[in-house]
Amino acid sequence: MQIIDLHCDTIMHLMDQPHLNLYHNNLSVDIEKLQSGNALAQFFALYIDLAKQQNPLQYCLSMLDVFHREMKSQHSYIAIAQNYQDLLLNQQAGKISAFLTIEEGGALQGRLENLRNFYRLGVRLLTLTWNYPNEIGYPNVDERYGKLGLTDFGKQVIGQMNQLGMIIDVSHLSDQGFYDVAALSNQPFVASHSNARAIREHRRNLTDDMITLLAEKGGIMGINFSGNFLAGSNWSRADDMVRHIKHIVKIGGIDVVALGTDFDGIEYQLEISHLGNINKLVDALISNGFTTDDIEKICYKNAIRIIKECL
Repeated sequence: MQIIDLHCDTIMHLMDQPHLNLYHNNLSVDIEKLQSGNALAQFFALYIDLAKQQNPLQYCLSMLDVFHREMKSQHSYIAIAQNYQDLLLNQQAGKISAFLTIEEGGALQGRLENLRNFYRLGVRLLTLTWNYPNEIGYPNVDERYGKLGLTDFGKQVIGQMNQLGMIIDVSHLSDQGFYDVAALSNQPFVASHSNARAIREHRRNLTDDMITLLAEKGGIMGINFSGNFLAGSNWSRADDMVRHIKHIVKIGGIDVVALGTDFDGIEYQLEISHLGNINKLVDALISNGFTTDDIEKICYKNAIRIIKECL
């Protein structure tokens, strides 16, 4: 089974620990583990904690340099992809595709030219917020922000991303921000690493109404492997992932589900600790009556559709 993972935080660790490399390391994501899981593509996030970074733009550029360093040094195994054609060419060459993303719209520092320049540098997905308010909007970490939507600048960002051909990611975004994106975007959008709030009551997860609307807009949501977002637990289990997937499919249909592991951004006991263990999820889905076509959609085909339509 081929796999596309919509979210990991590995690049941050490679920058913080320069002795590590992307081919083999002690993290959840490296090339060896991706190969063992038959990864077709990995989305690599440039993650920024605004509470720790006085200059998020510069910090993001520094991580971008690390990403390109690793792409160059591991070019025999992995290559940057910016669209579906790149993914096909990489696959034909026997390489994993690496899609570059930013997890924190504060990296734009309120300037559309920074968004355009990040696009020129290869960024193809932007997670609009993390856990702090920024120039674009508000996070879902605090219920006080739930009814606060996109700022005027945030609304401009949506239009510019549609025009450029960038994937809009609403994971971490406030509830009202989600609805603003749904109203404004003329392209499908994603919740790259979010689960179902009806199964695990947590503001990071999507309500049934959000799942329905996301599906109507042609978007997808990546199942997050965090035990907290799955079941309020320190343990992340495949059975809990299946509970979320079954509910999401019931509400929004099979075409709305994808994978967004959040590997190297979650600190829990993981039954599936890297993609080499992904068959535990596949087997659990089979045991719960999912067909091969269903599982292929979850594992990679739904993500491919978004890549085709948005990039």
